[in-house]
Amino acid sequence: MTTADTSVVGRLGGEAFLARVFGREFRIARGDATTVAGLLGWEDVNAVLARHRLEPPRLRLCSGGKMLPQHLYTRPVTTRRNTVWNRIQPAALHEQLAAGATLVLDAADELHAGIGELAAQLERGFRTAVQANLYASWTANEGFGTHWDDHDVVVVQVDGAKRWRLYGPTRVAPMHRDVEAPEAPPDEPIADLVLTPGDTLYVPRGWWHAVAAENGGRSLHLTFGLQSTTGADLIGWLADTLRTHQAVRADVPRLGSAQQKRDFADTLLKLVTAELEAEGVVDRYAEFRDATEQPRQGTSLPYVDSVPPSPGLPVRLLVSRASVTRDPDDRVVLTAGGGEFIFAPQVYGMLALLLDGRSQRLGKLAQASGVRVEQAAAVVTELVAGQVAHVGTVTT
Repeated sequence: MTTADTSVVGRLGGEAFLARVFGREFRIARGDATTVAGLLGWEDVNAVLARHRLEPPRLRLCSGGKMLPQHLYTRPVTTRRNTVWNRIQPAALHEQLAAGATLVLDAADELHAGIGELAAQLERGFRTAVQANLYASWTANEGFGTHWDDHDVVVVQVDGAKRWRLYGPTRVAPMHRDVEAPEAPPDEPIADLVLTPGDTLYVPRGWWHAVAAENGGRSLHLTFGLQSTTGADLIGWLADTLRTHQAVRADVPRLGSAQQKRDFADTLLKLVTAELEAEGVVDRYAEFRDATEQPRQGTSLPYVDSVPPSPGLPVRLLVSRASVTRDPDDRVVLTAGGGEFIFAPQVYGMLALLLDGRSQRLGKLAQASGVRVEQAAAVVTELVAGQVAHVGTVTT
């Protein structure tokens, strides 16, 4: 599953998957080594571990469902300015991994460009925030035991083989903050799968599962966690939107008469009911989530003042679910990262070209809108200032 792969959702079944499987059943899409060629290699893992100061729980070793003490594979280093950080000791790390520990790296999408691009692709497909975690193991030991996650996951096997035992859910749609815990899973799994390089597995939230490297061989896989969007989230959004009403902002009449308390509750009931009965309330909430998506990080050095009018300059949006519309005055409105950016009508072409998340040359953007490169650079400068886009440098 290289970054050039058309769609992870497509490999899982496309629209039929989203309509009939997503959130209900697991789904596996078989691939091969060519499917993940270029996505991630062991040299990439080595480079991340060597070049970043990673502390638990961002980087951790786990075995039997427990996180191993950091001192088993790192040692503290004190700088001359008395800053202390823990430096990985490769030999000790290798020893713990050979003994059965699983290496876990959270938010690997922030540390590796290819993983970040695949995470952004999934964000567009599932319309929600995505975080990628990396897992590497060398034995048949289970790093986490049989457990469930409070979010859906898409698993991509990169190297080696991993055995997944799926037991199904014992509570419908469990949450991180819930009123009760799911019951224990059954003794026997409903599916026993071995993932090999290129395979993709979807597991709904709440499904109990156990994972171990097959036959004690090495394994490297990525798990993309999909942020859940629940009824509780929608109700919280409604509570915020209803703050425009005085009755919602008013104090609860906890010391009032019985009639005052009843009248207060009736007023809130009418307001909430009216919102829930309004046409398209779920679509409006989904649009709100898209519009307030947190941008991925991306600086645009060395251009700290403005973007130069260089036709070869690569430009890319830092958001995956932006939208471009026209307002009643025919102005173009880009909604992204919690803000709105308003431009002249001819800018529509260049903004539409950026929506798929791929990097585009500034000259091509200018051509798409029929404007001068200088004008296109001014638009991009505004997007960079708004933290929803970034530019690279011209390479020869």
